Amino acid sequence: MAKISKRAGLGILFPDRIAGANPAYRTHKTSSSVLYLAVRSKYFLLQITFYLTQLALCSIIVCMRKRPDLHNLSKSELIAEIPLACSDETAAVEFFEFQRWGNTPCCVKCGSVDVYQMKDAKTGQRNKRFLWRCKDCREQFTVRINTVYEESRLPLRHWAYAFWRAATSKKGVSALEIKRHCQISYKSALFLMNRIRFAMAPDLPTAPPLIGIVECDETFVGGKPRYRGHKQGWSRANKTAVFAAVERGGQIRRQVIADVTGKTLKAAIRQVVDPRATIMTDEHTGYKGIGKEFTGGHETVVHSRREYCRGEATTNTVESSFALIKRGIIGTYHNVSREYLHRYLWQFDFVWNGRKLNDGERTVAAIQAAEGKRLMYKSAVAPHA
Repeated sequence: MAKISKRAGLGILFPDRIAGANPAYRTHKTSSSVLYLAVRSKYFLLQITFYLTQLALCSIIVCMRKRPDLHNLSKSELIAEIPLACSDETAAVEFFEFQRWGNTPCCVKCGSVDVYQMKDAKTGQRNKRFLWRCKDCREQFTVRINTVYEESRLPLRHWAYAFWRAATSKKGVSALEIKRHCQISYKSALFLMNRIRFAMAPDLPTAPPLIGIVECDETFVGGKPRYRGHKQGWSRANKTAVFAAVERGGQIRRQVIADVTGKTLKAAIRQVVDPRATIMTDEHTGYKGIGKEFTGGHETVVHSRREYCRGEATTNTVESSFALIKRGIIGTYHNVSREYLHRYLWQFDFVWNGRKLNDGERTVAAIQAAEGKRLMYKSAVAPHA
């Protein structure tokens, strides 16, 4: 379509001012002006339609935000209480007691709810050790009993801060940082963080198996890579093999494995995946034949051919989970030994599986998971797998 100037468009409004009184010229300009206004009207109509569409989308978003059933991941009322629990010991004890017992405290030895706080007869304040006594079994107890922080001499306010940081830091928090913030020794910070990671460990015998579409993959963590030449490639002698299986839209299971042979990888898959699931892997030969054991079968993507997604066949989710681990180790921890790597995997798994919770709910979940668990010195180093 020929370009129409704005001057021609003015011909319909001021015909006597354009080219004198020539009727032919005015007729030509008048027809051009009608076409120009028609095009402009269509353009304005499209603009109005676009703005109305944007307004409708904004209205829908606002309505969705106002829906009470949508979970708010960015705000948590509990977070307002945690800073006080991290700075005052009494507030910390009451915070842990409420998260463990709610409004109904009970005896940790016999289960009776007929209990009372032991207080100083002169001041009426709570006992310095924050003791409770059961009227049925006549035993004394505290909120520490039968948890990972039992027999710990560290104040509970330090435990509150460490639980908060460990449950809300996507790429982890180091013991040195806890040492500086809480003003405790590095040995105490390691003691504290190792027990919090132990509290975050999944109970695999009772945990539900992964079902649906399950992505499986392996990686190597730690160590310094050594290039041995074009034919031999990179050396993995000093690295630790890690296996991961993640359910699409669900939970993840990661563990340290001895090697990446077919026998080891298939055994790891059978341990955490439901037989009705569909297995997604890359072209690693160790996974060959695993589809016969699962109803959904086995699909692969060939990375060597630059194939990363084919329909529903992809391993992008599980590979992204490995990226978080390596960013955490490189940027936060710098180095993790093979003997303790499984504990760091527990922490990363806990944060991943609680990604649909806000920070306050995830912190409470970690504190509640600490009940019924004890980590003794003799069992500080667990098996690799």
